[in-house]
Amino acid sequence: MLSRIAAVVVPSLGRLTVTSDHATPPATGSIIVANHTSLADPGVVLAALLRLDVRPVVLATAGLWRVPLLGRLLERGGHVPVHRNTHRAADALDAAAAALGDGRHVLMYGEGRLPCRRDAAEAPPEGFRSGLARLAHASGAPVVPLGQAGARRVTSGPCAKQISGLLTAPARRPRLHVHIGAPVHLPPGVEAATAAARAAVTAAWRTAARRLGEPAAVPSAR
Repeated sequence: MLSRIAAVVVPSLGRLTVTSDHATPPATGSIIVANHTSLADPGVVLAALLRLDVRPVVLATAGLWRVPLLGRLLERGGHVPVHRNTHRAADALDAAAAALGDGRHVLMYGEGRLPCRRDAAEAPPEGFRSGLARLAHASGAPVVPLGQAGARRVTSGPCAKQISGLLTAPARRPRLHVHIGAPVHLPPGVEAATAAARAAVTAAWRTAARRLGEPAAVPSAR
């Protein structure tokens, strides 16, 4: 349901294009990991993946389940809440591993947060959390890096700017691009695997940003 909604809404907000390093969609049972830059980019990513007939299970912050209607859609879709900084945080990885075992795609964001920037420019992914590496090692699933660019032209910055960006996007029609990279099998060790995943997503993001000619902001030191 979320993928279908995204496929309808996103084209009204901007001009979405999709490229891939492969002629075929990501294999079932893959972990798709994307860079996170904007409140708009989950919709952009879901709309792009639906063009490849991919409807992933999404790992997202548990607070979204408390949002009216959205929480019901997430629950009905079998998506996975992440209860960060609680004893329940590990439950999300168990649920994701079960979805992978059932042949589902799993979509997650390695950074696990939005960048603390007010501008609308692109920048490389910030530091990744360890959950992706732990899930990949536990499940043996391949990791498919996905880079998206342009979503910050829809929403970014403080609340007033976010609202203004969303309301004016249908008139501005910003360009949005998603690039899907080649799958990678992460090396042993959580630290090395986390670094390899971030590098792969960064490469996919650079491809997406180049397609749009987007200027890149100075990356965060974190």
